[in-house]
Amino acid sequence: MKLTLKLLAAIALASQISACVPVIVGGAAAGGVMAADRRTTGTYVEDENIELKAAKDVYSSLGEEAHVNITSFKGNVLLTGEVPNESAKTKAGDIILAIENVRSLTNELTVGPKTPISSRTNDAYLTSKVKAQFVSENRFPANYIKVVTENGVVYLLGYVTQKEADAAVEIARNTSGVNKVVKVFEFMP
Repeated sequence: MKLTLKLLAAIALASQISACVPVIVGGAAAGGVMAADRRTTGTYVEDENIELKAAKDVYSSLGEEAHVNITSFKGNVLLTGEVPNESAKTKAGDIILAIENVRSLTNELTVGPKTPISSRTNDAYLTSKVKAQFVSENRFPANYIKVVTENGVVYLLGYVTQKEADAAVEIARNTSGVNKVVKVFEFMP
């Protein structure tokens, strides 16, 4: 009887602990990303908060008609995607600039129909190819630069030296399938 009670207690405890595993693993993964980033932990978290708030606010305002990607790096926000008209593009930019801790905005939204899933899949593939090239070239720590691809255009963000930026642009430009490279860097002194 005692053994059965101990076994049931152990199973109950294990089931409660297993719910914490995704939180612990997720926290460890995020901690690893932050440790390999030049941003402070506070800045990293603030960038995540900016992206979440912006996504909610932009979606609430523009709805399904728009396809807007929001990327924040040290409070410098990049908007990519498609909106139905110039008014929506302006509105998206205004929403971003009203968010606390946003330092600057690069509004690269295009006016036109939303890109198809096949284009977005290709963009994800191009992003992976550029990142893989950063790793294989080994000219700078690859995690210093964030890569965003939209409709074949590669956007490079990060807090980098001029030498790192030049190398990243050269690598991205020479990656097959990339139509254009746009620099959205903040340079280190």
